[in-house]
Amino acid sequence: MVSEQDNPLGPPPWLNAPPVDAYPYEDTHDLRSGPDLHPSLLGLLPFVGLWRGRGQGGFPADEDYNFAQEVRISHDGRPFLRFESRSWLLDEDSKPLGQWTAESGFWRPVLRDGRPADDMEALMINPDGVAELYLGKTIGTTRLEIDADAIAYTPTGQHATGAKRLFGIVEGALLYAHELAIDDSGLLPHMSARLLRIGG
Repeated sequence: MVSEQDNPLGPPPWLNAPPVDAYPYEDTHDLRSGPDLHPSLLGLLPFVGLWRGRGQGGFPADEDYNFAQEVRISHDGRPFLRFESRSWLLDEDSKPLGQWTAESGFWRPVLRDGRPADDMEALMINPDGVAELYLGKTIGTTRLEIDADAIAYTPTGQHATGAKRLFGIVEGALLYAHELAIDDSGLLPHMSARLLRIGG
């Protein structure tokens, strides 16, 4: 414990300050409520929502597997989207078999002279000890292609060395394909899914 003699500046101003209220700013995946969408995100508007569906995974697993997934893409009025995903394994009867992976990140449109360009930046983190930085482009308002520009992993994390993701809105559904490289494997199909809008 630091005493006042050790700290000539005295106690910090927040030490005896009153408690604060709950976080006062709303985020939403429903464009009919909450803050206005930042103008720089208009090119990504179709992706905002709550999505659920199923897909298939492969590499680096030994065998392909089926999974279900929920993805929430939301905003809080600032010039980025929040991406949150959780998935669970399915058995042959489409019943839950166990929790699978989760992911959190941000999509950031690049601004040029204060106006959104087609260029995109994305940051994604998962509990396998991997953090990925992506660069890419939007194609129209229904397609996003991003390639990993830098990947870091913890000492015990998955040795990811490359990744590529393609997202698209097709007939109202969110489809994606995710390729992954581990060590020197080169990019191989990792996960793909078709998710239906259930909110927003």
